[in-house]
Amino acid sequence: MSINKLIILDRDGVINLDSDSYIKSPEEWVAIESSLRAIAKLNQAGYKVAVATNQSGIGRGMFDHITLAMIHKKMEMELAKVGAHIDALEYCPDHPDKAGPNRKPNTGMVNRLLKQFDVKASKTWFVGDSLSDIKCAENSGCMPVLVLTGKGMYTASKLLETKLPIFSDLSFAIDELLNNDR
Repeated sequence: MSINKLIILDRDGVINLDSDSYIKSPEEWVAIESSLRAIAKLNQAGYKVAVATNQSGIGRGMFDHITLAMIHKKMEMELAKVGAHIDALEYCPDHPDKAGPNRKPNTGMVNRLLKQFDVKASKTWFVGDSLSDIKCAENSGCMPVLVLTGKGMYTASKLLETKLPIFSDLSFAIDELLNNDR
């Protein structure tokens, strides 16, 4: 039986502010401060925290893998300032027109994370702000959660009748998760 507890997060719009023109440099990556503190709460509660993020800016030629690594280094440094960390990060550089099995809503990234941490999808929350995040969670058997930051308000407006848990931001979602976990 698995003893690991995993939560998977989208990056843009969940951990950091999103941009319709993409996050193309470390300078453009701006944390949502309450999200950083929420990740610290997860770490302290014994959860493994993973990120699964589509980064089609690479496939579109807007930035390269090295720049993305520098963006993620900034994210790690901002998390460290509040005593938080990410345990694993998966990203997919595919252009949407040439999407492979890893580009959300496909499940490649999530399946690797589930295997890496030896957890059941049915016990794993996937928090995102877009329809592709929600569909990826559903396609992989994870529990989808929508946050209204980033593209979340737009996504919520496209979901008709749903029983999907919806929270104003990651901090409120994590507080609910941890309260239910007791």
